[in-house]
Amino acid sequence: MNEEYIKHCQTAYQRILAAKNILIVSHLHPDVDAMSSLGIIIEIAESLDKTYLAYAQDKDEGIFDFLPHSERIHGQLPVGFSLGDYDLAVVLDCGSINRTGLAEGLRQRDKKKLRVVEFDHHPKVDDYADLEIRLPQLASTTEVLYHFLQINEVSPNKNLANLLLAGILTDTGNFLYPSTSESAVNIASEMLEHGAQLPKIVQNTVQNKNLAAMKLWGLAMDNLQINKKYNLAVSVLTKKEMVSISGIDTNNDVFGDIVGFLSNLGGVKGVILLREENDGRLKANLRTADPSIDLSELAQVFGGGGHAKASGFLVKGKIKRQGQSWHFQFE
Repeated sequence: MNEEYIKHCQTAYQRILAAKNILIVSHLHPDVDAMSSLGIIIEIAESLDKTYLAYAQDKDEGIFDFLPHSERIHGQLPVGFSLGDYDLAVVLDCGSINRTGLAEGLRQRDKKKLRVVEFDHHPKVDDYADLEIRLPQLASTTEVLYHFLQINEVSPNKNLANLLLAGILTDTGNFLYPSTSESAVNIASEMLEHGAQLPKIVQNTVQNKNLAAMKLWGLAMDNLQINKKYNLAVSVLTKKEMVSISGIDTNNDVFGDIVGFLSNLGGVKGVILLREENDGRLKANLRTADPSIDLSELAQVFGGGGHAKASGFLVKGKIKRQGQSWHFQFE
């Protein structure tokens, strides 16, 4: 870590120490890395006896109960909520300010009264934070927070160990994704020494798929085709197909899990999963393990972005099938 990063982490901790009322925010429909990151800052806030509100819009109730402090995270803003009541906002794993559900308020805030500290591992999209701690080369925001804790000499207790391990495991696909690094594996090993419960985390992340999710996985694999010209694997999920599966929750991270699994396919340069949204748009998840390919460049062509090895975009369009082939109509 360079001197600037160390200084930023120290400054962020000092701002938490000085804050009277802290807003802790992650992205809408949070995944395990987002919820774990929220839990880490909650653990710090409670250890310092700070007043705080933790918020992740549309949090799925019940599925994160295995994570420390998940019950303290609001899925909807409390009645009477006002940004003016807070002097510090800690934004985690958002990628874009629009994913906070508080974009307008954060943009129009009085910067003298409300400071914003951002921790993230996604490439930069918006310039809104007063202090930005961003490491796109890391696999997860929890890994970013691990270094933040180390720099500020906060030793992991059992809660922190479980949160750090859960975030790293899920965002690396249990160390199967190309984002996995030696550092991520070493941190995970260290968290086990601090009491992290690996079997419990695996049971609640890998082994918790319901019947609807498994049917969706089956559809994605059944629709998988190889584009021989570009040596890309492409799968699609139409709105009609997804509606036919009773009980599927299209707001959770099942699509990220699917494309992560498909990226293990050998002999191709990358994988693209395209699905139809309810609002007439197509959402694409892109993954590659090829060190020579930067899929974020392709995503940017369609107005998206992300990491070199994991990117995405959202465009207006439709999926049509002609014979055994899929055709995409972009508007």
